[in-house]
Amino acid sequence: MSPFSVPYGKSFLKFDLPDQRVKAVLTAPSHSFKPAAGEAELVLQAFANPIGSLPLCELAKGKRTCTIVASDHTRPVPSHIIMPLLLAELRKGNPDLDITILLATGMHRESTHEDIVRMFGEHIANTEHIVNHVARDDDDMVDIGTLPSGGKCMINKIAAQTDLLVAEGFIEPHLFAGFSGGRKAILPGISSQVTVMANHCAEFIDSPKARTGILEGNPIHKDMLYAAKAAKLAFIINVVIDADKHIIAAFAGDREKAHEAGTAFLSTMSGVDAAPADIVITTNGGFPMDLNLYQSVKGMTAGEATCKDGGVIIMASSAVDGHGAEDYYQTLKHMTNIQAAMDDILSRKRNETQYDQWAVQILLRMLLHFTIIMVTDAPQSIVEDMHLKYAPSVEAALQMADELLAAKGIHDGSITVIPDGVAVYVR
Repeated sequence: MSPFSVPYGKSFLKFDLPDQRVKAVLTAPSHSFKPAAGEAELVLQAFANPIGSLPLCELAKGKRTCTIVASDHTRPVPSHIIMPLLLAELRKGNPDLDITILLATGMHRESTHEDIVRMFGEHIANTEHIVNHVARDDDDMVDIGTLPSGGKCMINKIAAQTDLLVAEGFIEPHLFAGFSGGRKAILPGISSQVTVMANHCAEFIDSPKARTGILEGNPIHKDMLYAAKAAKLAFIINVVIDADKHIIAAFAGDREKAHEAGTAFLSTMSGVDAAPADIVITTNGGFPMDLNLYQSVKGMTAGEATCKDGGVIIMASSAVDGHGAEDYYQTLKHMTNIQAAMDDILSRKRNETQYDQWAVQILLRMLLHFTIIMVTDAPQSIVEDMHLKYAPSVEAALQMADELLAAKGIHDGSITVIPDGVAVYVR
């Protein structure tokens, strides 16, 4: 038997698997990468050597206001390290700069004060001006153009009206944007619900180019680049993290050039070859990425990329916040036929996108090919309402998977394990 330990909430799930059944363990190379400097030093080096841009302290000179777009509570960005250095860099160039930290909540719930303290630390949480973006508040939005997709490009007016717009964040493989980071701070980060839904339309989500690790020809990425340019995003600081959420690389500078450098690095650090198996065990990388079932779709797609058609994906995700998105949950709960529901979504035009449709669409795509078993702290009733199966442990999920496969004539099915499903892109 081989022992395994995978991230789950703020801890780990431990289980054993028969050696002869384990086909592969898919782990991102970033998890074993040893950086040449400490976390703060890597960020300082990035500020000192900006890519395609003047130093941030120079950009701050002569400006009256600055808005920093920062990741929200659902992202494992080590902002407690990045933000103090970012604020110091800005104030080195302009001590009197009026700074607002705008939380890029996208379509998520607002970050609470407790969340903000966890992200930035007590001092910044209690002394800096921090505002939650609320995508559904039309009064807070400003129209800045038209996306390549044809949708309105509307962003938070705090960002639209600032003298200097900056973004911090991290770069990870992303299930339909290719990679996170850079331009994604603007769309969906601080965009209107109207803009997000135009960008996350059924046509684009269905595109074979809108997949993990793909930027070239990705229609969602194209929209995002436009939004960042129209918003006049002047400078980014993005980091790459390992399994322990520690910074292993940092990239600062021009919104596109610095992001391209970061994604090029991450491409060598996160790509793994598929190992098709009857059963795939995957996760959402633990807290905070597995706060809810809505976010858990991301880790599932890593399993999708290496699970045999008709196989079983076992998704370990704490989901202590439950479903995480009411529209997502209610849409799934009231579905009676998965194929009919998918056909309905695919028939919708770009301007007919509904709330959380992207997550529903991707989950349905997987459910049409696989059985998905959740090992989770979310209520069993919610899990089953979403057409997923519930198991109290990995062992119970494996027993369930074996019974399902045995009914198809498959015994002692092969197993691929993906300890961190959001840290890899499976080729």
